[in-house]
Parts: sequence; C-alpha cells; structure tokens
Amino acid sequence: MDAGRDAATGPLAGVRVVELGNYIAAPTTGRLLADFGADVVKVERPRTGDELRRWRLRSGTTSMLHRTINRSKRSIVADLRSDEGRELVLDLVRRSDVLLENFRPGTLERWGLDAAALEAANPDLVVVRISAFGQTGPLSPRPGFAAVAEAAGGFRELVGEPGRAPSRTGVSIGDTIAGLYGAFGAVMALLERETTRAARGESHLAIDRRTIDVALNEAMLSVTESLVPEWSAYGVRRERTGGRMEGIAPSNAYLCADGRSIVVAGNGDGIYQRYMRAIERPDLADDPALQTNDGRWAARDALDEAIGAWAGARSSREALAALDAADVPSGPIATAEDLCADEQLAARGMIQHLDVDDGERDLPATAFPGVVPVLGERSLPIRHAGPDLGAHTGEVLRELGWSDDRVADYEERMR
Repeated sequence: MDAGRDAATGPLAGVRVVELGNYIAAPTTGRLLADFGADVVKVERPRTGDELRRWRLRSGTTSMLHRTINRSKRSIVADLRSDEGRELVLDLVRRSDVLLENFRPGTLERWGLDAAALEAANPDLVVVRISAFGQTGPLSPRPGFAAVAEAAGGFRELVGEPGRAPSRTGVSIGDTIAGLYGAFGAVMALLERETTRAARGESHLAIDRRTIDVALNEAMLSVTESLVPEWSAYGVRRERTGGRMEGIAPSNAYLCADGRSIVVAGNGDGIYQRYMRAIERPDLADDPALQTNDGRWAARDALDEAIGAWAGARSSREALAALDAADVPSGPIATAEDLCADEQLAARGMIQHLDVDDGERDLPATAFPGVVPVLGERSLPIRHAGPDLGAHTGEVLRELGWSDDRVADYEERMR
C-alpha cells in the first residue's frame, strides 16, 4: 500500500451515506463503510443523540463505545418526527448513495420516509434496513435487541457450559454480525447498480434489488454452521460444550500455574502426536484408540484432564514455549493490556492511537482497534474517533446550500 494512502482515498471514497441508526447494528455498517472512505453522515436526535453515547460510560458524557462504533463519521442533529427533520433527511438522500436504518419495521413509514418518498427523492438510493426479525413475516413488527436475536437464531443454544443455562459472548455479537451483512449488502447493491448501468444500459436498478433487509436472528442463524442440517438429516441436537467445540478434540482452554489461561488446538491427527509428546504423555500419543478425531472426542474428558494437569504445573509462558517448540497451535488469551502491547497487531497498524475528549477530560493517545481487512500491508488510518453530538451539523447544512443565518437559527433550536 502506498505510504500516503488513507481512508479519504480508500475504495469507497466518493460514496455518501446517511445513517439513521442507533445502538450498534446499523452504526456498525456505517463504521465499516466509513473505514474505507465513505462519507457517513450520522443523523441523531437533538440534545441526547444515539443512546450508545452513554452505554458503558466510564467518565464524562460520551462513551468509548460510541467513539469506537461511530469513528470516521460526521454527526448532525435532526428531529425525524418533525416535518423539518423529514425534509432534511430527504435533502441528504438526494445527494447520497446509501441510507442505513435499524428502527422497528414501520417506523420510517410513520415518519413519512417510506419507500415511495425515498424513491422519489433518489431513484438510485441503496437502503439498508436492519431489524430483529426482518421487514416481512409474522414476527417482523416485534422489537428485539441482539440478545433476543442470538437466542431466536439458534446461536445462544451453543454457547456456555453443558447442563447450565446458555450464556452470551462478551460483546453484542448479533449486532456486529448483522452490521457486517449490512455493509456487505450495501457494497453488493452499489456494485450491481453500476454494473447494471454498464452492462444492460438500464438507468436504474429495481428498488427490490437496492433494498437490503438484514434480520438479526437470520444473521445469527447463518453462523451456526451445521446446527440445522445435523438435526434435519440425523436428528442430532447439538449441545453446549463450554470451551470445547463439539466433535473436535483436543481443543480447549487450560489454566496455568500463573493464573493465566492458554488455548490449544491440537485436534489434527499429526498435531495430536506432537501435542501429546510435548506434554510428556507418549502413552496417549501411541494409543490406537486415539489416532482419529472420533476416538479422541470419545476420550475428551481424559485428554483434557491430562492436558490440564500438565498446564497447571507450568506458567503460561513455559507451557506456550513447549507447545511452540513442538509446532502445536496455541496462544495466550489476550487481555486489553496484551492487545495494546502486541507486536503483531502493531506491525499491521491494528492498534491506533487517537486523542479523545470524553466530555470531562482530554485522553491523549487512546488506543482503538484498526480497520479490517488490511489493504496492502497495514490498516488504513482511522480518520477520527466518533464525533461529538452534532459536531458537523453546520458543515453539512452549508453543503446543502443553507445560509449562515439559517444554520445558526437551526443549531440554536436543536440545542
């Protein structure tokens, strides 16, 4: 990658996006598009803004969660329930390529921002709609956060320890995966829009091809691998397996003598031989019953007990050194502190430092995760952390042709 390349000249430079989303799902779609150069204008309610601004708030008035999810975007304020707010959004739509939203189905329609209004304003607009259960079907009107969608999509059934209630991951994974699909859908529709013009000479892509309908429960269903086919074909019900992966052994996390845990994936047939010799158990390496994965899965408790005893007698550093010497896939369970000091992440620009004001104090050189995927050799730079509420209202309104006096009056009313 050229040393001077940045997100402003990224592959989506010149693409304009209007984001009406709250929380994490649609804003994640917006973040991904902004990461690669799109101009994302985030429209927030006056005075309070996106509720994410106060989620996991540690200090001040604006959370690091907001600064992360809404990085590289511009923020303006508008009351979407008002005629003025509706007209402002439609004016933005006329000059944009993509609209993002994750309200309950029917909300945009109640605000006068239905498909007909959007189509009249911009017949080329790509619309990404993210909701709990999609825009159609009997459950479409129901509200739902990611936790509900993870359960409804079958994902939560697989997470946690056997014999206990399912647990959840430590992040809003349902929102994030839905956001990924939203970004993929937006880029897919933009590509088809352009290729349709070039290849078929059609002036506009049909609206159903430009409307991306992402349901959180379906996004989670899509990552359950063979959960449904195994039930359909064999009547097999997958069970929660804690740190293991069903049908694969030995692969788990193990506690070491220094109180830290490591993850070891020694389930390949050849790897297994090296693994057992590395933990000083040649008897397990040579056992005829353990030469295939099926046999090892049947003996998973005994294998985990042997590995756990070996790991528990060593520090995590000592255990990982021995496994690395034997070419066994393994690694530490990284903490936030570890990630900030990780040489591999640093080499690829995956930890970036930005000066941030949380509303109470300045926080210089705050670490943020970089832009994925890498184009070339290093992450694209983050243009800026998530903006203060309405920080770009005047700037965007002037781009729409508003006079300074009109902008000043509007900003005063929105405070």
